[in-house]
Amino acid sequence: MTSTQSKACCTVPPVVAEGYKEKGEYLTIEGMKTYATQIPGKSGPKTAKSAILNVYDIFGFFPQTLQGADILAHADAEHQYQVFMPDFFDGKPADISWYPPDNEEKGKKLGEFFNTLAAPPKTLERIPKVLKAIQAERPDIREWAVVGFCWGGKIVNLVSQEGTLFKAAAACHPAMVDAKDAPGVTIPYAMFPSKDESREDVEAWEKGLKVKNVVKWWPYVYSISNQVHGFMAARDDLKDEKVKADYTKAYEELLSFFHDNM
Repeated sequence: MTSTQSKACCTVPPVVAEGYKEKGEYLTIEGMKTYATQIPGKSGPKTAKSAILNVYDIFGFFPQTLQGADILAHADAEHQYQVFMPDFFDGKPADISWYPPDNEEKGKKLGEFFNTLAAPPKTLERIPKVLKAIQAERPDIREWAVVGFCWGGKIVNLVSQEGTLFKAAAACHPAMVDAKDAPGVTIPYAMFPSKDESREDVEAWEKGLKVKNVVKWWPYVYSISNQVHGFMAARDDLKDEKVKADYTKAYEELLSFFHDNM
């Protein structure tokens, strides 16, 4: 594992356990409702020259995921990002009650979802169009990173290959980790697995990387308590103080990675 030490000083604001009110607004980009971390009528992230495409998990616009996007945009006053989160599921995300898929009915519904709305090719073909549309409206953006959660982590792996439009990439508790994807990655890459990811799959993927990378596990070493798949996104129980602490720390680590590589 290759590690980086951030020189940036970022302080994640107090994390809200419930009733979070997002700081940004919703735009329509390429026909998709898109969360953008700008503050209407004010300067700040709207004028930042670095941007992050946020690929949510299969549950869509959850408060925990939106709060994470705002953290990435606002936590460091000296190094801000514009963050954009398109609704790749067109208003039809998976129902969080389907997870974990511990019975036949849940498994069937999740399987159907992954084979239709969440099929990677459908999302991959939209991403260049999204960036082009945003860039037309925000020509001051000079560089892009991408971060994905769970399902979004797979998308990130696939868009980080030869010819990528991104300068850095990160996958948080990623789904469908495949060692065959690793050799083609061409940009600095961070992965934050949880206790629910396969250590064998992640280690095989990591071994195949040829680029600067950071892999930090959120059970055992970096975590106060072993975190579940989804702890930085929709499945995070922020009412649990230990979970909230890990959520905060993980976003600090994610910011440090982007600061070091953008």
